[in-house]
Amino acid sequence: MLAHPTQEQLIALGLTGMAKALDDQRRSPDIAALGFEERLGLLVDREAAERESRRLATRLKFAALRHDASIEDVDLRAPRGLDRALFQRLAAGDWLDRHEGVLITGPTGVGKSWLACALGHKACRDGRRVLYHRIPRLFEAMALARGDGRHARMLKALARVDLLILDDWGLSVLSQAEREDVLEILEDRHGRGSTIVTSQVPIEAWHEVIGSPTLADAILDRLVHNAHRIELKGESMRKLRAKRAPASETLDAGQRA
Repeated sequence: MLAHPTQEQLIALGLTGMAKALDDQRRSPDIAALGFEERLGLLVDREAAERESRRLATRLKFAALRHDASIEDVDLRAPRGLDRALFQRLAAGDWLDRHEGVLITGPTGVGKSWLACALGHKACRDGRRVLYHRIPRLFEAMALARGDGRHARMLKALARVDLLILDDWGLSVLSQAEREDVLEILEDRHGRGSTIVTSQVPIEAWHEVIGSPTLADAILDRLVHNAHRIELKGESMRKLRAKRAPASETLDAGQRA
């Protein structure tokens, strides 16, 4: 069956959401009960929803988050020291308007990266530009960029995003070039954007991780003093899930039997 001429025109104009909604209305036996403005409103609402969905997909692709995490799936009951009130304030997103940071520390496996990605996902949903980087790979990319003339362009790209997530901070003492890169990144973003940093290393030991007293003072001044702190503790979430798995498998087997 040929498409309705109006539907074809909507598609040609790039109004695919309205075209789909019009097709749905043509197939609905109850649509005649609605007035013209009500039917038009449904078409416009569908187009707006489709466009926002495409924009969100684009923002998430650009963000390249490590985990497909969302704030709704965060387990606030797990015994790992996560402050429920603080996390709910962060989920609201006002800290991004104030260009504040978030520092998430704790032992391996407690969900630092997952929480960071959940906050990043929420920021994408709120229309903000987000970018995720693991620190070791970021340093590798910046070293290559310094060699082929893209270094300044890469710094500018990191400065432009609303939220920069730096994961796995402090795995090794920084080199001089890495210290300088971190300072440049934070200087460009100070007062202009928000940064989330995750680390297994307590904040009190970051001075030693940076390695140079003068640069460490400058870096920490821009990173720590205007940031919310989440200090996680407890057993690895991966280990806890692994412990629960046999019980779940036993239950499933019993139900199948």
